[in-house]
Amino acid sequence: MVTVPRLALDTVAVLVGRPWPLAALVLLVPLGPWRFGDGFATVDLSWLLPRRDVKILPLLATSPFIIWYAYLTGRRMAKVWPALLAFCLIMIVGVGVVLARGGDLGLWVSMSTGLTGTYLVPYLFGMLRRKLLQQRRQARLSAEAQARLRERARIARDMHDSLGHDLALIAVRAAGLEVAQGLAPAQAKAAGELRVAAADATERLRHIIGLLREDADAPPLAPVDEDVTDLVRRAKDSGMPVTLEAAPGPVPALAHAVVQEGLTNAAKHAPGAAVAVSLSPHRVSVRNGPPRSRPTASPGGLGLAGLRERARLAGGTLTAGPVGDGYELAVTTPIPPEGEEDPHASGGGRPPGPRRSEHD
Repeated sequence: MVTVPRLALDTVAVLVGRPWPLAALVLLVPLGPWRFGDGFATVDLSWLLPRRDVKILPLLATSPFIIWYAYLTGRRMAKVWPALLAFCLIMIVGVGVVLARGGDLGLWVSMSTGLTGTYLVPYLFGMLRRKLLQQRRQARLSAEAQARLRERARIARDMHDSLGHDLALIAVRAAGLEVAQGLAPAQAKAAGELRVAAADATERLRHIIGLLREDADAPPLAPVDEDVTDLVRRAKDSGMPVTLEAAPGPVPALAHAVVQEGLTNAAKHAPGAAVAVSLSPHRVSVRNGPPRSRPTASPGGLGLAGLRERARLAGGTLTAGPVGDGYELAVTTPIPPEGEEDPHASGGGRPPGPRRSEHD
C-alpha cells in the first residue's frame, strides 16, 4: 500500500539522485535489508521510518527509479569505473544479506541478473546520449573556430591587398617628390620623411598580417568597383611608370590579384623602375626593370604565398623571379570557357579592340 511516508521517501531519493545519483542508490539499496516475499524482491527501509513493516519500492528489478538512476549515471559520468564499482558493491552487499538471513540464493541470482539488464540498458543509453551531446558541442565549437579563422584570413588578405598596395604607392609618390627638381630643401626632407613613414607603416602592416594570417580556405576579398585598368591608372597617378597590354578574349580570374601584387612588389622593391602589365586569356604577368632608387621595404612573401595557393586551386601555376635585369611575376591558368569572365579583369574581362596599350 502506498503511504505518505513511502511517497515522501521516494521523492527524497529521486531529488538526491539528480545531483548525486550514486548517493541516492547507496541510500536506497545497500543500507536496506533485502526481503523475499511472494516471489518479488523488495527493499525494506523501515529503519528510516517509525514502523518496521513499511516496504518501499516493490518490484525493484524493474523499478523506474533504477532505470532513471542508470540513465543519469551514464548521462553525467564521464568515467565508467565509478558506476561499475558502485553496482558491484551493491551486488556483493545483496549476496551477503541474502546469505546472512538464509534467503533463497537462486532467487537472488535470477533477480540480480534481471537487475543487471535493467541497469545496463538505460546506462548505455545515457552514456551514448552524453557522447552524442559532446560530439555536437565539439562540432559546434570547431565550426565556430573555423569561421573565426576564415574571417581572420579574409581580413589579413584584404589588408595586404588593399592597404599594402596603397602604402606602397604613397611611398613611390613620396620618393618622386624627394628627388624632384626645384623643390626646397625643407620640402624634399619632408618628402623623404613621408617615404620612410610609409615604409615603416608597410612593415608594421606586414607584422599585423602575420599575426592574423592562418591557413584557411576563404574566398578572397577584392574591391567590386575596381578592375585591372583602375589598378594601373592609380599606379600611374602615383608616379609609377607602368604600361598595360591586354589581348582580346577573357582573362584569368586571378588577374586583379596578380596585377595588384605585382604593382605592390614593384613599388616596394624596385622604386622608379618601369613596369609592364600583360594580360592574355591564359596568362597574367607583371614585369619591372631594375630599381632607380633604394627600396623602401624589406622582402615579405606573404602575398606571393597566398597567390601561389590560389593559382594552384584554380589549376594554374605561379612563377616569380629575376628576368634579365628585372623581376617578373606571372600566373598561367587554363583558358576559361567562353562567357565565364572575371568581374575584376580589365574592361570586364574582354578589352575592346584587337589590342590595348596604356603608357605613362
